[in-house]
Order: sequence, then structure tokens, then C-alpha cells
Amino acid sequence: MLLAEFGTGQVFWSMLWFFLFFIWIWLLISLFGDIFRRGDLSGAGKAGWIFLLVILPFLGALIYIIARPKVTASDIEQMTRAEAAYSAAAQVTPADQIAKLEQLRAAGTITDEEFQALKAKAIG
Repeated sequence: MLLAEFGTGQVFWSMLWFFLFFIWIWLLISLFGDIFRRGDLSGAGKAGWIFLLVILPFLGALIYIIARPKVTASDIEQMTRAEAAYSAAAQVTPADQIAKLEQLRAAGTITDEEFQALKAKAIG
């Protein structure tokens, strides 16, 4: 019924335009989020980019994507935190986990059954 009223071509073009509109909205939300998340831009710089994106959306988005540095200070900070978390997690060995579990069992925080289950989980 739908194809008979509109035709296959019109349905295809309508779906294509909806898809492109959805992608455009997603791109703008991503760009706004990136602009507000960046710590290396001043308030005036953020306002200028938002103004450009609102007044000249296509050109402003293209200029922002080209002009944005590949790695910003906040990106470096985020990578440093991730590396620190990874190294901290790598330093905890199963023996350390079992020692902590024994302390918890001795203090009465966990039962023997819980200790055995967590010990088996720590060993792998």
C-alpha cells in the first residue's frame, strides 16, 4: 500500500534524507560535546566555535574538524590516567589478592565459603 501510493523511488529518497538528517544531528551533537569538553579553549573560543556552527553549520563543522588538533591537552591527560590505571591494575597479583582475602577472613568480614569462592576467582 505504501509503495503503491508513493512509489519505490520516493520511499528510497525519503529514507536517504532521514538518514542524512540523523547523521547531521549526530555530528553536531558530537562537535558541541567536543567543544564544551575541551579544556584548552577559552570561553570566548568555545562561544566563537558555537557561533560559527550555528551561523554556518556545514562550513563551520568542516572548519572545526580540519582545525581541531589531533591530540589536545585533555586527551593527553585522559591517556595518562588510563595508563596509570592499567599499571596499577597490573601490579595487583593473585598472591596479593589472596593475602587481602586472608586478612578479611581473619577479621571476620567474610566467611570461609566466601573466602574459598573469591580465592578460586583470584587464581583464575
